[in-house]
Amino acid sequence: MAENRGGYQRPKNPAPTSGPGALSKRTDGGPTQAAKYMPGLEYGQGQVNMINQQSAPLAGNPMTSAPKYQDFRAGERNAGIVPLDAPSQRPNEPITQGVNIGKGLGSEALSMTKPDDTNFRTNISSYRPVLNYISDQPNTSPETRQAIRQLLDQS
Repeated sequence: MAENRGGYQRPKNPAPTSGPGALSKRTDGGPTQAAKYMPGLEYGQGQVNMINQQSAPLAGNPMTSAPKYQDFRAGERNAGIVPLDAPSQRPNEPITQGVNIGKGLGSEALSMTKPDDTNFRTNISSYRPVLNYISDQPNTSPETRQAIRQLLDQS
């Protein structure tokens, strides 16, 4: 007796992403995330949320297992983490510190130095023949010609 093969055929081994052209594989029918109930919503919203999750399931999670919270030692668990509701660790520092507006130091507080461009000017002048050659080619775009012109003007 012949098998019925019409209609949707769910793939047995779907690909997580499809490749190009001849390497393409079906991506439908893959693993999905289970619908999860979210407590604390307004009355009736939890059920609506569950129905929405079941009607359009999310893609499966590629991680097979995540480390459990209790796997970490207590000392390492909270190292360096400051809760959002904790008091400021810098109460005398303005919120605009490091920004060039408002109170406090501007961007000079970030200790970012402006690079010395004397080496840049010296090095660009040594590439002048190559850059001129590229600029003179018939297939060079106007944007590339303009960029080369700006580089050479800076040197």
